[in-house]
Amino acid sequence: MSSPAVQAKNEPASVNGSSQNVSGIRVSGGPGGAPTLHRRIIVIGAGFGGLGMAIRLLQKGERDFLVLEKASDVGGTWRDNTYPGCQCDVASNMYSYSFAPNPNWSRSFAMQGEIWQYLRDCADRFGVRELIRFDTELLSARWNEETQRWHIETNKGPMTADVIVSGHGGLSAPSVPELPGLERFEGTVFHSAAWNHEHDLSGERVAVVGTGASSIQIVPNIQPRVRELHLFQRTPPWVVPRLDYVRSEAKKAVFRSLPFLQKLDRMQIYLARELIVLAMRGNTKVRGLIQRVAEKHLERQVPEPVLRKKLTPTYEIGCKRILISNDYYPALTQPNVKVVTQGIARVTERGVVTTDGLEHELDTIVLATGFKVTNHPIASALIGRDGRSLAEHWATGAVAYLGTTVTEFPNLFLLTGPYTGIGHNSIVYMLEAQFEYVLGALAALKEQNAAAVNVRPEAMRAFEDEMQRELQGTAWNSGCASWYLDANGRNTSVWPTFTWRFRNRTKTFDSAAHAFEPRRAVAGRTAGAKTASLVA
Repeated sequence: MSSPAVQAKNEPASVNGSSQNVSGIRVSGGPGGAPTLHRRIIVIGAGFGGLGMAIRLLQKGERDFLVLEKASDVGGTWRDNTYPGCQCDVASNMYSYSFAPNPNWSRSFAMQGEIWQYLRDCADRFGVRELIRFDTELLSARWNEETQRWHIETNKGPMTADVIVSGHGGLSAPSVPELPGLERFEGTVFHSAAWNHEHDLSGERVAVVGTGASSIQIVPNIQPRVRELHLFQRTPPWVVPRLDYVRSEAKKAVFRSLPFLQKLDRMQIYLARELIVLAMRGNTKVRGLIQRVAEKHLERQVPEPVLRKKLTPTYEIGCKRILISNDYYPALTQPNVKVVTQGIARVTERGVVTTDGLEHELDTIVLATGFKVTNHPIASALIGRDGRSLAEHWATGAVAYLGTTVTEFPNLFLLTGPYTGIGHNSIVYMLEAQFEYVLGALAALKEQNAAAVNVRPEAMRAFEDEMQRELQGTAWNSGCASWYLDANGRNTSVWPTFTWRFRNRTKTFDSAAHAFEPRRAVAGRTAGAKTASLVA
């Protein structure tokens, strides 16, 4: 049989059921002889998680992979969240890859645009873009026992993979509250993660629903130009000062010429943030000190006692994520701002009616209501060997061994999975630990000449029990309603101790906690046909 013609770069040509390599692309026979693209590894998402994983794979010499990105560029949450004032609440030197330091950060806490550009620069610098399929959304992925592969459906067609690494990101699926009558509102409605830049808020009556990390940045940035700002608050956050500053050109030059000083700065930031764990895990003196800082911050910026009482939390500091801002409280003291603490009863054509019967007439409603962290939609798209989705497995609570592997889901590795969220330090630190754990798993698969690896159920249950024990008595588990908790009221989000312990646990792949499955001879598997690895 002669070689089929190449239809287009990175597109498989038609083959009659056999596995071939066309223009550097591995193709396996699909149903009825249709071609199916195959890779050893498929990475989902090109945010901090997926992009970093791709970079580390390349650094280890692995090129037989693709990154599926549903958008047209890299960046994840830092590409999507473009609301006014969007800024990271972890210092830039810590909120970046350790293998890609940036000496040119413009300030100690970078703004959204600069972080997005950093990720775009990393994609170019490490040569990852050519391995990313943009505008390609995963619709479903099902483990096939016969082929010992993941069979994947995307909006661009099917493919298969030996391994899936999901870098879907915890802050990628906006959470829209079920407000009765919202569809009847005649004004403009949008979520903070999908900011409508075409809509001018100047002179409008605007509602901001929610008081989380996005809201406290949006409010001071839109307050000066709106006619009225109605902040609908369910529970107030604890807020501490943001120690932000513009980085001088001299300091940038020092970091460029003496990179070890930037590493030292990163280490100082890391250690200072790790001290917060002492407060969260029961040291009442340290926790009280942090709370007094927050109380003094509120007292200093909101002198009016009635408003200050509205803004004073009644739960332990740390139960929800501690927020940082220097301009949130001052914005709330302005005459065009009203803090509404009554619950929302319904939405009408003209505005919002609260539980006290008062109607707040509005032109625009901004939903600053966060993300689906514990019920991410991707869990419904991943189907395990028993035919059940990850969402079904997690109906009583999400769990993954070391936040990464799940029983009944062979060769699936989650980035920022259950129990990897942190309320005190940089998630990038946790991600880098997971990158190494996944690389260790891939190496173990090769060493064992195995087709699949899956965490043993007893190991996963033991890990879950350990996490729940560790959470007892911590501020993170002290009883308030927060995004840390799932629908059952269980905290399945937070790593409940020092992050260096997580890195120690993930330094080497825990083969004893996993079962390796030998390869089986199956018709149509790439292993049984003459194929070539991806050639860039």
